[in-house]
Amino acid sequence: MSREVPKEELPQTFTVKYLGSREAKGLWGIKHTRAPVDSLVSAAKTPGATPLPLMSLTVTSEGCTLYSPTSTLIRRPFPIEVISYGVQDLLYTRVFSMIVVRDAGDPRNPFECHGFVCESRQSARRLTYCLAAAFQEYSKRVRAAGLGAPRRDRVWDPPKFAIDLRTPEEIEAEMRTDSEA
Repeated sequence: MSREVPKEELPQTFTVKYLGSREAKGLWGIKHTRAPVDSLVSAAKTPGATPLPLMSLTVTSEGCTLYSPTSTLIRRPFPIEVISYGVQDLLYTRVFSMIVVRDAGDPRNPFECHGFVCESRQSARRLTYCLAAAFQEYSKRVRAAGLGAPRRDRVWDPPKFAIDLRTPEEIEAEMRTDSEA
């Protein structure tokens, strides 16, 4: 099913609480964010856990940057080239998560899921749409540079990425249908 991505103005900045990151088992798909998000939320809810830091997450056509609004020392860029997937969680609808491909670490599993608690369910949805707009801009740049067409002589292929624009209810309904089949 093809969907028209709403035109989001970039850049946009969101106030989030950073849940942290956990290893993900795959490049994209809600099935690969479920366990990491559950683990991150569980850790955050543990009695005595350190309160989640209030951060800003800015989405541009170049990717996302997580930073502290009160300290210039805390800054984490996520270039668009390393983000493979983003989604509003279906269980914790204020949570937005994304899978990032790491350069370092275990080469057998380079995938890392980052979680963010947004101010509202609507904010998590808007964040998802903003990342979709950033992916669209990136795709245009890749195509314009001639990197999108398959070539036999090229060693490197343009990165693959996905944004799940379905509502949490739509994702849940499909997962129910898949499990009944």
